[in-house]
Amino acid sequence: MAGHFEAIAGGGAAVALDEVEISILRSLAVQLLELIGPGDEPDADADPLAALFAEGPSEPPSDPALRRLFPDAYGDDSEELRAAAADFRRYTENDLRARKREDALVVVRAMDALSAEALGEGGAVLKLTPDESRAWLGTLNDLRLTIATRLEITEDEESERLYRLPDSDPRKPMVMAYLWLGALQESLVETLMS
Repeated sequence: MAGHFEAIAGGGAAVALDEVEISILRSLAVQLLELIGPGDEPDADADPLAALFAEGPSEPPSDPALRRLFPDAYGDDSEELRAAAADFRRYTENDLRARKREDALVVVRAMDALSAEALGEGGAVLKLTPDESRAWLGTLNDLRLTIATRLEITEDEESERLYRLPDSDPRKPMVMAYLWLGALQESLVETLMS
């Protein structure tokens, strides 16, 4: 099971992780939370209808990684499409950011729980419910998109080239994390589809 998800009763998934993997996943998820940014704290006395219609940003983020996580809904070929994309972003980005934050927090909390369990044993088994599995899939995807953007990996990138990076290349650790996250994501998808 090490590094490979397996199905568990009730539709969830499980994977064995060692202390280093737990630490890496937690660190990356925290960095993702920092990149996405804090959410607005809900006011208990606030009007829920007003919160529903709260407007978000209308311009794409300036950070390339955030632009990848929150892309425009439409191409920017015309003034009309740019205006439609701005309206779409204004009414959807806050919710999308909140969901990405919630998903990443599921990962952080799971890693915190495993860290206590893994101490002295060298590792632990992570067991996810179906809902937690969905959150993990979203966060694994977001982490891979962010790393790919930072490393300037394109969709057409030859994965063989990534595997052949010399150890002296400063990008090597992040490339290895990118490839490992991809394997975890693929394993989780296959497990949930079986």
